[in-house]
Formats: sequence, C-alpha cells, structure tokens
Amino acid sequence: MRRFLPVLLPLCLAGCFDMPHPFSDPGQRARQLATANLPPARLAVPTPADSLLSDDAAQLWAHALAEAMVAQSVPAIAQPTKPGDWWVKMSARTHNASVIPHYVIMTPDGKARAESDGPAVDMAGWSAGDAMALKGAATQEAPELANLLTGIQADMMQQDQHSLMHRAARIYFSGVTGAPGDGDKSLARAFYASLPDATNSVQTQPKGADFTVRGVVKLADGGSLDGKPSQHIEIAWHVLTPDGKEAGAATQLHDIPAHSLDGAWGDTASMAAEEAAGAVRTIVTNYSGRDHTPLPVTNATKSK
Repeated sequence: MRRFLPVLLPLCLAGCFDMPHPFSDPGQRARQLATANLPPARLAVPTPADSLLSDDAAQLWAHALAEAMVAQSVPAIAQPTKPGDWWVKMSARTHNASVIPHYVIMTPDGKARAESDGPAVDMAGWSAGDAMALKGAATQEAPELANLLTGIQADMMQQDQHSLMHRAARIYFSGVTGAPGDGDKSLARAFYASLPDATNSVQTQPKGADFTVRGVVKLADGGSLDGKPSQHIEIAWHVLTPDGKEAGAATQLHDIPAHSLDGAWGDTASMAAEEAAGAVRTIVTNYSGRDHTPLPVTNATKSK
C-alpha cells in the first residue's frame, strides 16, 4: 500500500490511495479480459464423436469443458456449432494404459487454428465415463485453451492495421463528478494532463472513441483521525467500451480530516490523477490485449 509524501499532500498524512485487484495481477486480468473480448460471440463445444466414450459420457465431457472455459471468462456453450461460431473439436486416443484427450480450436470456416493435448487420464476411469475424471480433464485443459485463444486474438489484432497494436487508443474523458471543493475541475484537469502517452490519446468528444473514462467521487462521514473528525473519500475511475460495458475500474480509497478537501485540492488532485491515469492505461491494455504475443498460424500441437 503506497502512501503519499507528506510534503506534497499535507491533507493526506494518515492515509493512502489504494489500487486493489485487478492491478495487483495484470497478467491474469489480461488473459481473462482478452479472451472475453474475442471476436466470436461464443465458443461452441459440440459433443465429440471420436472420444472413446459413450454418447452420454461424451456429452458430459463437452459440458464440463464449456463450464471450465466459462470459468476462464471465455463465452463457451456446449452445443452443436452454428454459422459464425469458433468451436472446440475434442477427441481422445490411447497411449499405453492411459487416454490422451485432444483439443483443436476451429475457425468458423472449419479450419484448425490451434491444438493441444491434455494431460493423460487413467484408461479405466475414462472408459467408464467417470464424471470426476472427465471434469478433471476439462478443468486442467481450460487455461491452456484460454491462452491459445488470447494468442489467436493477438494475431488477428496484429494483422489489422487499425487495431490498437498499431495505433494509440482514443479515450474520451467525460470528466469527474461528486467531488467537494474544486475537486471536479482540478481532478479532471490533472487526469487529462496525466493520461496521454505513446499508446493512449485523450479527447473531449465521444465520437470515434475506443474507451470512455469517467470519474465519480463519493464522500461519507467517518470516525476519527488522530482524535479529530474524519471523512472517507472514494474516487472511482470507470473505463467503458463504446457499447457501455465496463472494461474495468480503478478505485482510490482514503480517510481524510473532515472537510479538508472542501476548498482547493492542490497537489492532492495531481497525485490522485497521476496514479489513476496509470491504472486506466493498464485497464485499456489488458482489455484490448494489445500487448499479448500473437499465436502463429503454424502453431504445433502442445503435449503435456
């Protein structure tokens, strides 16, 4: 937890602005958000025909994989493929006394895009259609498939000259509301100045924006701070997609002496905005997947 320097923030000696998860683990958040933002509306998981399982057990395996992919934030559903679907082709083969599950990510036009072998499964449990064995196989493989999908998305972005891999993100900043004193204006000015860099530009009109950012401040009476009345302030920076969905939010929490921000915010606004700008840039990067490594089309089968 980082504390502001007293020299810069005389009103905030006893507290801090806390940037909680997802910023503590941007890699995991990036995987989840990038796979959730795949071009297809869903990932179909049809019942496999070549699975060394009974029809009922094969259906159970498909449902288990779909559930495991949803847990990875991939919009998967166990059903036959429909036009426009990306889908997973599942199969299994024997190896010594084990069964090796095999997974292929298929494009909407029926081409294999990436594939992976799952961990070996005991042949007896597999042949019996044991529910725990099938669910275990699906759960172990889901993170690998999610990573492959992330790489596929990155490859598609790399080939698209208009994607955020090739240009700065256009971010519409709609301002700050709810702050006491001159906080709405001073936070907005400081954030507008802090946000732009080589990969992010800021604009004051929503037209053509890739993301919208808005700041919302909430103030509530607290207990005491160093024996004096205090207030609890929360600043939430919401990052929205063009269709209004929330790509992420950075929340700053702080306990302050009561009414200490009723006037000019001064350096408090600058420090809060600078930290928030860094968090917003992280959200944009993670959600867009622009920093991910593209998966080559010639991806070889991965064995475990």
